Amino acid sequence: MSGDADPTRPTLLLVHGAWHGAWCWAKLETELAARGWTSRAVDLPSAVRAAPSAGPLPGVLDDADVIREAIAAIAGPVAVVAHSYGGIPVTQATAGAANVTHLVYLAAYQLDTQENLLSFRGEFEPELVVEEGLVQPTAHLAADLYGDVPEHEAAAAAAQLVPHSARCATEQVTQVGWHSRPSSYIVCDRDRMVPPAQQEKMAARANTTYHLASGHSPFLSVPGELAALLTQIVG
Repeated sequence: MSGDADPTRPTLLLVHGAWHGAWCWAKLETELAARGWTSRAVDLPSAVRAAPSAGPLPGVLDDADVIREAIAAIAGPVAVVAHSYGGIPVTQATAGAANVTHLVYLAAYQLDTQENLLSFRGEFEPELVVEEGLVQPTAHLAADLYGDVPEHEAAAAAAQLVPHSARCATEQVTQVGWHSRPSSYIVCDRDRMVPPAQQEKMAARANTTYHLASGHSPFLSVPGELAALLTQIVG
């Protein structure tokens, strides 16, 4: 989505987390456009929207390829905003991307070389349902994802969630964009999905840290506040 954008500003590339899609950024994109920002959102293949065909399920490297292609398709500077799991393929994809000017990790996994989601966070929680290599979007997950989102909006969002490839939890990061690009971390202080204490550990790797008094999905619960904060960070 584009507003009446300033061509000297970077385009914001929005990368969703597990179980989601580009749809989840719609409210934030409207707020960004009102502030004169151009934004684009990607759909990661690891969020499996159709019955998987024969062969391995998509993983971190497949997601990184999609992000890398999206970055290359943007003329001019790009600031990449990664949410939750999306931080892992963003870290991988942005290494060596010449037009990336800033990385923003929104309650996201800012991992380092040879780390993966499970090596950082630990084993899957017992309440997670994994079937045939896919982590299912259960009602328990939705409650943690959307704890501070209005009930009718949370229900609408939960209805759009899709299974996510469990392979993404074990594939390691092999190259790291934030080693050579400025990065910022936004800690969501009321997060029930990625504990704020874990976010603080990853935020220590970023150049700057910011806080939002929100749950895990501020693009739905406080999109105006998030847009204002992103303007402060990348503007």
